[in-house]
Amino acid sequence: MQRLIVALLASLDAAIAAAVGLALVLAPFTLLWALAFGIDADWGALWPVTGSLWQFGHGVPLEVVLPDALMSSLGISKEAARFALSVPPLALLIFTLLFAARSGRRAAVAGRWVAGAAGGTVAFSVLSAGVAVTGSSDVLRAPLVAAIIIPATVYAAGILAGGITHAWSEGDDGPIDRLRDVVDGWGEWSSVPGEAIRGAAVVLVALTGASAAGIAVMTVLRGGEVVALYEAAHVDVLGAVMLTLGHLAYLPTLIVWAASWLAGPGFALGTGTSVSPAGTELGVIPGIPVLGLVPAHASIWMLVSVLVPIACGAVAGWMVRSRLVWERTAEGHGPRAAIAVGIAALSAGAAALAAVLASGSIGPGRLAEAGPAVGPFALAVGIEVLIGAGILLLAPRHRDELAEERTDRWNEEMAGLTAPID
Repeated sequence: MQRLIVALLASLDAAIAAAVGLALVLAPFTLLWALAFGIDADWGALWPVTGSLWQFGHGVPLEVVLPDALMSSLGISKEAARFALSVPPLALLIFTLLFAARSGRRAAVAGRWVAGAAGGTVAFSVLSAGVAVTGSSDVLRAPLVAAIIIPATVYAAGILAGGITHAWSEGDDGPIDRLRDVVDGWGEWSSVPGEAIRGAAVVLVALTGASAAGIAVMTVLRGGEVVALYEAAHVDVLGAVMLTLGHLAYLPTLIVWAASWLAGPGFALGTGTSVSPAGTELGVIPGIPVLGLVPAHASIWMLVSVLVPIACGAVAGWMVRSRLVWERTAEGHGPRAAIAVGIAALSAGAAALAAVLASGSIGPGRLAEAGPAVGPFALAVGIEVLIGAGILLLAPRHRDELAEERTDRWNEEMAGLTAPID
């Protein structure tokens, strides 16, 4: 397929991704706007709010500036009239990433992943610029440059990941194949990059699943506190639905917080606070219902949670080891140690990126610090995953494994002896 056609199709994908993301934000707010203010409401104010929240969902930090009239009616001090909001609901960001990865894979299948990535990124950048220019709000203010660059960077990361992944596995008759030829010339070390990436992906999927399961368990154990906070909010049915939708949008963010808790460092809910297996130190926190899931007390038995990332690393090490045995590659301790270090390093890097996205400010004053700390979270995940992966990858080979290897070699020799000679 021609490069221009692939680029145009990728641009169309980018337009669809942006439109769907905006619709996901606009639809519930349109309903809320109509029911709260009626048909004669000022509909022109709806688009700036939608655009600002769409940017916020892609990781763009916002500055909230409350009007003086609202401050007076609510009796809020002037110090709280202006504050930063930088902990985004990551559901929208993940949607854009997955949609972009799908587009990148389609471009790679067509044999033009570079053109597809360029076309999609440029189109999404133009659309981001349009939203940033036309969707400015007096209450929710976003830096113009960040409002353009950050959403475009998210889309570019997704489309490149999808295209390069498919090109690496299937070939592209281009730069990826040339890089693959160089890596294949490393001998028994050639499998190190691919297996490290594959193992890190296993770790991330396993840790995400374990964190989500932890949130589900806390929902069962502390569901009463969540219901009590819903009742204390004194909202009607529409307000409860909007709160629930907001909680669902923040679910990936909460999963990152739960992963940091499982790894040991935990997370903060305000300056000087800490929620971790070692202890919970909280002051006054916002009456957001989902925060009722935060454990009020810690127990020494909670420290067992650090075994979860170790187990995730062990699962990754077992899967990679099984693949290495099957393909009879990287049989020495050096390549396997490098794979274990690579899995740990990539997992730590992913944890650091997730912590950057899921931490920041959630309100004025002491609420300017919330979420996991980047360094401790990444270091804990790296060390724990290295322990688990290293145990499985560097352990002496079991006698069943050696027997299977000898059987495979004998079958190959017998096949060579009985093969007809041309």
